[in-house]
Amino acid sequence: MNNLRKVLLVILVCESCASRLLANGFGLPDQDAFATGRGEAFVATADNPSAIYYNPAGIAQLKGDDLRGGLYGVYLNTSYSPSIGANSGNTYHSSVNFAAIPQVFYVHSFEKIPLSLGLGVYFPYGGSIDWPQNTGFQPIAVSASLKYVTINPELAWKILPSLSIGAGAMVNYVYMKTDQGFPPSMANFFAFEGSGWSAGYNAGILWKPIKKISFGATFRSSAEVTLDGQTHHQDLPLPLAPYSPASMTVKFPWTLVAGISYRPTPKWNLEFDANYTDWSTFGTFDLHEQKQSPFQSAYAVNFDWQGSWIYEFGVTRYFGKVWHVSAGYAFNENSVPNGYYTPWVADLDRDLFSIGLGYSGKRIAFDIAYQLGYGPPHPVTGSQPSLLVEQNIVARADGKYGFNSDAVIVSAGIHF
Repeated sequence: MNNLRKVLLVILVCESCASRLLANGFGLPDQDAFATGRGEAFVATADNPSAIYYNPAGIAQLKGDDLRGGLYGVYLNTSYSPSIGANSGNTYHSSVNFAAIPQVFYVHSFEKIPLSLGLGVYFPYGGSIDWPQNTGFQPIAVSASLKYVTINPELAWKILPSLSIGAGAMVNYVYMKTDQGFPPSMANFFAFEGSGWSAGYNAGILWKPIKKISFGATFRSSAEVTLDGQTHHQDLPLPLAPYSPASMTVKFPWTLVAGISYRPTPKWNLEFDANYTDWSTFGTFDLHEQKQSPFQSAYAVNFDWQGSWIYEFGVTRYFGKVWHVSAGYAFNENSVPNGYYTPWVADLDRDLFSIGLGYSGKRIAFDIAYQLGYGPPHPVTGSQPSLLVEQNIVARADGKYGFNSDAVIVSAGIHF
């Protein structure tokens, strides 16, 4: 128990860094080094404690007690090149380049009954971006930050030797901050900061009809959260407004993942997964200020995002009973259409390539994986601001966006 408390403390210390990553939308699918080395194709394998996230039915395959934790470290380069205006021809980069995202999973399997209990603490969403003040779109977006941590207890039942199911509750803490315009005392600006709690659930199934083939599927529910916080703004020539209590209710998306694993021999495991996230829950939200002021008391925040797929393929080669190497590829679709394209997220299609190395002994296990991400240049035209504070703002997010990343994820576990 003391060891688990120490791991949770490490997660809390790292939480300040965990907001820096931006993935498709702002999902963070990289929760274990073995899975990442396989291109996240893991839902039909799910044979270590991180199955709490990837497919809760998978923890029914484990025996005794297993504790596994890890850290996903990544360098990101997000760029923007304006297509029109005085800044046309220049290229700007977000100043947020490094991120560290921790996770921890614990599983206990009973000896005499086919039940397993699990607990996971991880970040399924997150992101942060901070653009220079001379991009041209600063009146509508300068910086944004999202932190989303999930506490996820699970129960899995091995109904048959070939069939398992699992489900659990998700308790989520969410923090969001956005800034647009210039800083205080210089010119117009608007900022919102808020946090709140939400709840949801996840469930999964794992079926092995024959020795060489297994099917897996998992579902993560949507979760609605009311972010209570404050706004701060200035609209020259009016004076600086005080901080105002404010709130916004946001609905995070549901996700469905299904896959098939093929093991022609005990030495090989090939898997293909399809991962769908319903980002259409990010439509239009109302940001309410709770005081009378010369400014509006409510603002429409328009996202108009669309559901998107991640296609994942992975292969693992096992050497004896302890060592293994993996390789994988994932294609990650863009979720943010041009209509309300926002530099707060700067999403685009991505290709992700990965390799991994791991060891699984009787007591100790570890994995390390490297992931290379590349987003082909993404042109944006005809965009409108997501949050329009002043009606006379003419700035737009039109231009060309780019992305590349280098990431290393390390996971280690102990069986007792």
